[in-house]
Amino acid sequence: MKTNHVILLVFSMFLMAFGLPNNIQKKIDKEITKTFEIEDFSFTEFKIPNAIASKVKSKFNNDNLFKIEVENKLVGYAYVSQAPSKTALFDYLVLLDTDLVVKKSKVLVYREEYGGEIGSARWLKQFIGKNQDDSLKYGENIMAISGATISVRSMTNAMNDLLQSLKVLHSNNII
Repeated sequence: MKTNHVILLVFSMFLMAFGLPNNIQKKIDKEITKTFEIEDFSFTEFKIPNAIASKVKSKFNNDNLFKIEVENKLVGYAYVSQAPSKTALFDYLVLLDTDLVVKKSKVLVYREEYGGEIGSARWLKQFIGKNQDDSLKYGENIMAISGATISVRSMTNAMNDLLQSLKVLHSNNII
């Protein structure tokens, strides 16, 4: 069973190295359309200088931070990454407005038998409205989910890392 997870991980990383897989891109497009209430938009990679990217907790590489624009006007950002669950990784999306406030978070692909409850809209809505000044704490301002402790902690840490990273990017006038 572990061999299957390693193969899946390597395959996922291979696909991410050459842009987003079609099934992931379709899910992202759907969430952008619903969240920003737009039909036609451009979705372009936002490059972070290596010198700054190396100083932040979130990983900014391989096409995972994007600008969302309508008629050359910025409407927000999309961040796509992976976080660990018990034995695999899950893919998630965070949509941000132009002020870097979370508009939506979504688990795109969950690869475990247990813990998938973190993908519920009810649980994920607690991240909406969070920004670079917020600090998220499992069990305090982030609800626990029985049977999904590892995934909940992982998603909470990933969101915290992203918010802190956005603060660094913003303070360096990158974003």
